[in-house]
Amino acid sequence: QVQLVESGGGLVQAGGSLRISCAASGRTSSIYNMGWFRQAPGKERELISRISWSGGSTYYADSVKGRFTISRDNAKYTMYLQMNSLKPEDTAVYYCAARSSPIGSSYPYWGQGTQVTVSS
Repeated sequence: QVQLVESGGGLVQAGGSLRISCAASGRTSSIYNMGWFRQAPGKERELISRISWSGGSTYYADSVKGRFTISRDNAKYTMYLQMNSLKPEDTAVYYCAARSSPIGSSYPYWGQGTQVTVSS
């Protein structure tokens, strides 16, 4: 099992920046990749970024490309999401997720979520 805890959410004005973190514990050596998802009120949860734990390859959804940067600290088993040029439409609960298998795309391990609110 892998346990995930997010931190760093909050309220920020449009155009501002925020960094959120996700600390992993448990069977961290089994992690294949980790991702950031978000869910806005009335909308489905969406994958916005992911990073492979070994090689560090990344993916960004078009909605955040060029504004958000995902990174990880292997020694601390912590993943980060640096969010710049935030927009009100970025307001959502942000979740981190992890998976151990390179096969498929589902994520069995989830954090509790952290609220990010961007005011206009």
